Amino acid sequence: MDLVTIDDVRAAAERVRPHVVRTPLLAERWGDPDRPLWIKPESLQAIGAFKVRGAFNAIAVRAAAATDVVAYSSGNHAQAVAYAAAVHGLHAHIVMPEETPNVKIEATREHGARVVLCGAGQREAVAAQVVAETGGVMIPPFDDPNVIAGQGTIGLEIAEDLPGLRTVLIPVSGGGLASGIATAVRALCPDATILGVEPELAADTAEGLRRGQRADWPIQDRNRTIADGLRSQPSELTFAHLRQLLDGMITVSEDEIRSAVRELADRAHLVAEPSGAVALAGYRKGPIPAGPAVVIVSGGNIEPRLLREILAV
Repeated sequence: MDLVTIDDVRAAAERVRPHVVRTPLLAERWGDPDRPLWIKPESLQAIGAFKVRGAFNAIAVRAAAATDVVAYSSGNHAQAVAYAAAVHGLHAHIVMPEETPNVKIEATREHGARVVLCGAGQREAVAAQVVAETGGVMIPPFDDPNVIAGQGTIGLEIAEDLPGLRTVLIPVSGGGLASGIATAVRALCPDATILGVEPELAADTAEGLRRGQRADWPIQDRNRTIADGLRSQPSELTFAHLRQLLDGMITVSEDEIRSAVRELADRAHLVAEPSGAVALAGYRKGPIPAGPAVVIVSGGNIEPRLLREILAV
């Protein structure tokens, strides 16, 4: 199986540069003094999450001659494809699970997309039906080399801004983000430690890497986590990247995720959804090596009611 390369990531960076924010790398003085904390706030993208990078790259490569694109997503990829499609003048059809937070559904519609709601675990099948109906081009959330390369532009920016980084902590769900960032960081900062972070209630990747093969967790189990953006499982393509590139996994509890959301709001003045805060939870839980550590805050699309509930504790 061919894996994404640093040349693929560099090519993606050229394609997406006009459309994405080159997010800053923020030095936070409230981290562990032995492990200086740097935050990469992808929550500052136009759609509030990193997914816009992969969406723009995949659409540029795969849908240049299309009129319609189709995607399935629990929320952030949905918004990213809807936004990128609107920029390119394409019709977007987005399949979303019924349990998706309403803030993400409405944001997707606001970009002009048609939203098709489906039951738990049915989004891939329903999206295939929509492709058949519309003739649209499918833009997967993670199982695509172009999507992975687009997400890898985050790692390219980190390596350019902090070549001496010691550790990078990345949220893991379907694995596209971690695959892309790890590809860039491993190529440009070969001595860095690359760690994935996922909820204990959706820790299929950690189990799979221990076993050496993908682990299949029922969607009902994965849906228990508050981190709604981390309920997917790696594909064969992303799992191959994770096996080769990650140095380890950290799993975090629901309380640790909530605490990280509060810490980002209180100390970094950043709004993070639970999925976007897991890397900071992993930084706090550890263990991680001494030296500069970069935490990816992958998204900030959280229901206001849930944010108020978390901050009220």
